[in-house]
Amino acid sequence: MPRPEVLERIQSAETEADEIVSEAAGDRDERIAEARERAEEIRSEAETEARETKEARLEEARDEIDAECERILREGEAEREALADSAREQVDEVTDYVVSLFQEEVDVQA
Repeated sequence: MPRPEVLERIQSAETEADEIVSEAAGDRDERIAEARERAEEIRSEAETEARETKEARLEEARDEIDAECERILREGEAEREALADSAREQVDEVTDYVVSLFQEEVDVQA
């Protein structure tokens, strides 16, 4: 093979190699950009899911607290009613006791 042909084939091969390298670099950059975009999508989805989970848990906790509050209020109301009933039942006894103490004091002074 004559020397000019060999040189031409070498140059052609070098040109082809340069094109392959350039194309590969372009593909690499494109894939990196796609990977970054996908990573951002995944991060965004994860943040959204985390926020929704947090909000759901907070709502559940609020509901539990509200239910516990209602239970405590009901128990407190029942205890208050029981104490009021007990006090009403003892009014006559206390009145009799106070009257008897007053009567004793009057008798002592007389």
